[in-house]
Amino acid sequence: MASPAPAPPAASSSAAGSAPPPRIGLAGLATMGQNLALNIAEKGFPISVYNRTAAKVDATVSRAEAEGALPVLGHRDPRGFVLSLSRPRTVVLLVQAGRAVDATIDALVPYLDAGDAIVDGGNEWYQNTERRIEEAAARGILYLGMGVSGGEEGARNGPSLMPGGHVDAYNNIRDILEKAAAQTEDGACVTFVGPGGAGNFVKMVHNGIEYGDMQLIAEAYDVLRRVGGLSNSEIANVFAEWNQGELESFLVEITADIFTVADPLDGSGGGGLVDKILDKTGMKGTGKWTVQQAAELAIAAPTIAASLDGRYLSGLKEERVAAAGVLEAEGMPSGLLETINVDKKMLVDRVRQALYASKICSYAQGMNLLRAKSVEKGWNLNLAELARIWKGGCIIRAKFLDRIKKAYDRNPELANLIVDREFAREMVQRQNAWRWVVARAVEAGISTPGMSASLSYFDTYRCSRLPANLIQAQRDLFGAHTYERIDRPGSFHTEWTKLARKSNGAAI
Repeated sequence: MASPAPAPPAASSSAAGSAPPPRIGLAGLATMGQNLALNIAEKGFPISVYNRTAAKVDATVSRAEAEGALPVLGHRDPRGFVLSLSRPRTVVLLVQAGRAVDATIDALVPYLDAGDAIVDGGNEWYQNTERRIEEAAARGILYLGMGVSGGEEGARNGPSLMPGGHVDAYNNIRDILEKAAAQTEDGACVTFVGPGGAGNFVKMVHNGIEYGDMQLIAEAYDVLRRVGGLSNSEIANVFAEWNQGELESFLVEITADIFTVADPLDGSGGGGLVDKILDKTGMKGTGKWTVQQAAELAIAAPTIAASLDGRYLSGLKEERVAAAGVLEAEGMPSGLLETINVDKKMLVDRVRQALYASKICSYAQGMNLLRAKSVEKGWNLNLAELARIWKGGCIIRAKFLDRIKKAYDRNPELANLIVDREFAREMVQRQNAWRWVVARAVEAGISTPGMSASLSYFDTYRCSRLPANLIQAQRDLFGAHTYERIDRPGSFHTEWTKLARKSNGAAI
């Protein structure tokens, strides 16, 4: 267990010397870690920081001094870092998920006492968090897995925080987190999500929704550009206008900004930087985890899955270029398959409606996945509260999250956002424009996997009679899997091939 001997900091800002001993420390001083530490310090809470690389400790302390003499104490060894904190200690980790987390914990645990807490703020697989909760509990140490969304800017100025695990660990620093989190009219964008790996799982699904959102926005851009012939400046204006209405959101806002940026390497100053970016999308794994979990829990998430497939296909740049050449040689046009003559204003309005309806489907899929996992694990997730803390700070923050919150407030057992009265009305009102956009994209040969998947999801969910009866008959024929009837209870099996041959023979 830890020695009570104090350990002086290796470096500290001028304000840190007169501050009381910190209650909280942060290990891992890449940009996110630095920014969150400075955020906490700026809110009036002294904080100790540590990193294996001494230069990052010094850089963080220098930033603290430059940004207002914030109370930050820098440490270059784990013992001094831990012992600088007042008990019960809380150590936040912002290091790469996986082995680096375990290695950092191993370096810190020898100096922690029973009742102290570890908070992992990375994008960690939820089962790793549940394993670490058990390992920490064996030493009397509390543990939280806390999703942090908002990127570098959010970490510095106020992120959305999704802590889950041991509630006492949360309560120890609740006041700190509520001050550091983004603020909206409904309060701080943080809440105790639930036990176990709930916090990490919620952040994972948040990222899955983010994948869908980004894919849908990219498709809207592609249709505006290729069907309507809109220039970058026109597209920037469209997204800026959309951000003043029902589509108001962080992602729509930054999309408008992106289209205003000229290529700094273009001497003429006339080229847009976005046009020079290679069309290959990166990823870190949370979207894949979301789709895998949806499959394991039998939750349909086609919009999110389509966005993941889109990223996979984008990575096949060389194959796509080669395929275009092969198919063009066989007569496939290199451009649009069909020219769509449409007024720009009408196109913009219809794409707006299609984007809005598709986004609702993406959020509906994510919320249903959260509910299913909550039931499986007994987490008792509050979907309205999750929508509330996503209203500020995070990447998927959007105006309609307030209405999603209200939908779950009205009915916590709501089966799907699509059948909430308000959203149902809006989906019906927008479906004609939505169908028009998808149909025109298909005719023109423009790939819109996210919008198409969302529309198919909507049409499938609203259909009271699907062709699944034929699929079940096929399964019963080749595998004797049985089937249920619509006119009487029970399970049934039919000798389909025998009866078919008999029927065919009789017909002859």
